[in-house]
Amino acid sequence: MPVARNRALISIFVIAAVVSASALFIYWAVHSPLQVQRFLVRLVLISLIIFLAILFIRYFALLWFGYLQHTEKTIRGRGASDFAPPVTVIVPAYNEARLLDDAIAALLALDYPTYEVIIVDDGSTDNTATVARRWEGRHGNAAVRVLTKANGGKATALNTGIAHARYAFVLCMDADSWIEPQTLHAVMPHFIDPSVGAVAGNVKIANRDHWLTRLQALEYIEGLNMPRRAQGFIGAVNIVPGPVGVFRIEALEEVGGYDIDTFAEDADLTLKLISAGWKIIYEDSAVTWTQGPTNVLDLIQQRYRWTRGILQAIGKRKQILLRPFPDFPLWLSAIEMTFEGILWPVLNVYAHLFFAVVALVYGMGELLLYWWILLTLLDLVVALITVSMEEESLSLVPYAIIYRFFFILFLDVTKTFAAIEEALNLGMDWGKLRRIAFAPAAEDGSQ
Repeated sequence: MPVARNRALISIFVIAAVVSASALFIYWAVHSPLQVQRFLVRLVLISLIIFLAILFIRYFALLWFGYLQHTEKTIRGRGASDFAPPVTVIVPAYNEARLLDDAIAALLALDYPTYEVIIVDDGSTDNTATVARRWEGRHGNAAVRVLTKANGGKATALNTGIAHARYAFVLCMDADSWIEPQTLHAVMPHFIDPSVGAVAGNVKIANRDHWLTRLQALEYIEGLNMPRRAQGFIGAVNIVPGPVGVFRIEALEEVGGYDIDTFAEDADLTLKLISAGWKIIYEDSAVTWTQGPTNVLDLIQQRYRWTRGILQAIGKRKQILLRPFPDFPLWLSAIEMTFEGILWPVLNVYAHLFFAVVALVYGMGELLLYWWILLTLLDLVVALITVSMEEESLSLVPYAIIYRFFFILFLDVTKTFAAIEEALNLGMDWGKLRRIAFAPAAEDGSQ
């Protein structure tokens, strides 16, 4: 395939360039005058200090704002929990016959007075529509409807569901996710504020019987929900996650619903809402369980798609990056997404490579060891704090030992290659992760 061949060529070229540049640097550093070598050592130390400063500022800013959000929620409580307007739940489904029964059963167990469930079969080639139709009809407080359409992607399926929604609020989710019963009761009080256009929920990894998925479970808590919690404190969450997001229909109609020109329709829609002046909130009690990829290739495919989709969403608004005003919330969201999607991954990969090469050349291995211990201790502390705030399983905390220098570094390399491919406008299809039907994890996060 041309795309696969181009991707392989780009990967080989980038790796060869990095290896060649590293070899040339080592040769030059070893044979350079003593004065130059001293300068390089000072440069490394200064660069290391700057990198650590950025790292600590990033971590502590996220922790502090996340803690404020957590404290504010605790103090506020749920005094307005009697606000419970009817809600439409939209489930886009493409070849999800194996998982759809579990998702619908979880939806019908929601603790909420009045809601409807719309399952949109997006031209599935398996028996997804047949499975869905078995649930059609009235089930206690909920009514289930099934819509079918030609295959057009998740965004078009969601737009179809929104167009047929009977109520003023919609919960959009994935067919391979399981929503906890209290989710709607936790989310809806936020909509008493008429400026709130959407509420982002708390996504957790359910399948934790593999080292790779347990690392993803920690990543969702520390790397995804911690920033979202901090963003929620200022009402500017920049991505409402696909597995659980509740929207005001009025806001969706104002911005024209989901677009189909990115790989990350969730990020794109969120930026559209922010640019239209809507406030986006995070609610950690609105929990949904999803499956993480169980093999490395599927994980790479997922993160390629996420990274390129986010870059596409930012690219549609690139002029905003240079204009903080008058759309400051949108500018802040775009800057944060650019930093997390491009700048930080590249900086992290470069820093690891640069410090490792220089340390080997100049015999500074002891400095690298101290650096590794310092960052590992930081990750352990952050993991403990975030896992405690989420009331999650403490068994995830030890995975912080290999979290940064193996898992996150691997993901940042993947993001860097994805950014290169997006810059070169290399084609890419959606793909589909392999899933295994099973019940969601227990409430404490363990299985």
